Amino acid sequence: MRRTVSIILAIVFIGGALFVAKYLINQKKRPKSKVDKIEKIVFVKKIVNKTIPIFITTNGNLVAKNKIELYAEVQGVLKKTAKEFKTGTSFKKNDILVKINSDEFYANLQSQKSKLFNAITAIMPDIKLDFSSEYTKWQSYLNNFSAGKTIPNLPKTNSEKEKYFISGRGISTAYFNVKNLEVKLNKYTLKAPFDGVLTEALVNRGTLIRQGQKLGEFIEPTIYELSVPVKSAFQNYLQIGKTVNLTIIEKTKNWTGKVVRINGKVDINTQSIQTFIRVSGKNLREGQYLEANMQAKSAKNAFEIPRNLLVDNSKVYIIKNNALALAKIDIVFENKDSLVIRGLPNGTLILSKMIPGAYSGMHIKIFNQKNKS
Repeated sequence: MRRTVSIILAIVFIGGALFVAKYLINQKKRPKSKVDKIEKIVFVKKIVNKTIPIFITTNGNLVAKNKIELYAEVQGVLKKTAKEFKTGTSFKKNDILVKINSDEFYANLQSQKSKLFNAITAIMPDIKLDFSSEYTKWQSYLNNFSAGKTIPNLPKTNSEKEKYFISGRGISTAYFNVKNLEVKLNKYTLKAPFDGVLTEALVNRGTLIRQGQKLGEFIEPTIYELSVPVKSAFQNYLQIGKTVNLTIIEKTKNWTGKVVRINGKVDINTQSIQTFIRVSGKNLREGQYLEANMQAKSAKNAFEIPRNLLVDNSKVYIIKNNALALAKIDIVFENKDSLVIRGLPNGTLILSKMIPGAYSGMHIKIFNQKNKS
């Protein structure tokens, strides 16, 4: 009996304790959670619109302005000359580049000259009888005729009768045969058309040269042209006569060139326009790779920003009421690492460095060098 009473009292006590505890919990007010406002420190700059020069950057390889490929128009064995026909050899204007053995051809030429001389000699008696007034000029022609020199032009005929007589005796045909051979004889010797250097040599002394065979390349190493592609979208910026800054990739050497030609055709595959820049100076070489920076035009009332500040291809973050806000811009020109833009009024604060996780409405604090501890 006593044990039963004790159990009942314990149950009542526990139930009362639970009731009181629940009452106290319900009466207690829960404190509202306090969310700390996080402000990121950002770097900004102020928009100051001005006139900005537009530069187009592109690259290409140098090609000599005066460059010729040497081909043989005759056949024969390559002979020794005063200077070796080797890559890198320099020649002055009219120096012999290539000399091909022409002994056989020269003998044939002399034979044809002899035939011409004999043909004219054979008609001299007839000229003296039928064209006595013309005899002196033909006699003078024979006196000046030399097998070792280029033959002079035939005397001018003064009548139709004389013309038909000379032609009918085969004099004109023999003359032009000799002139043709004289022209061809000159092709056995190739002379330098200008001061230059041999950049390619494909034959050696003693080689049998065949007609149409390529012998090498010869350039003038003082004036070069750089052919560079420029996007067709920038064609309105290109102007002949514009000065261009040229540099090697390492940026250790630079030259100044000038736009001399602009192709009127757009490349169908790359949608670019070939632009030709002329340059001269020391340390330039055929085939050298150069980067060209040309000022196309100037953009008025514009501002330049880093490319990584662009959001959604047409917006940037500005500072408004200590928070980030997106502002729409107009892109005037795209450089490799920067953009030239319009659309932001003077005095607008813009991010100078993009911050991770940026979003419109984000509260920020502008970095102040004076407050830096």
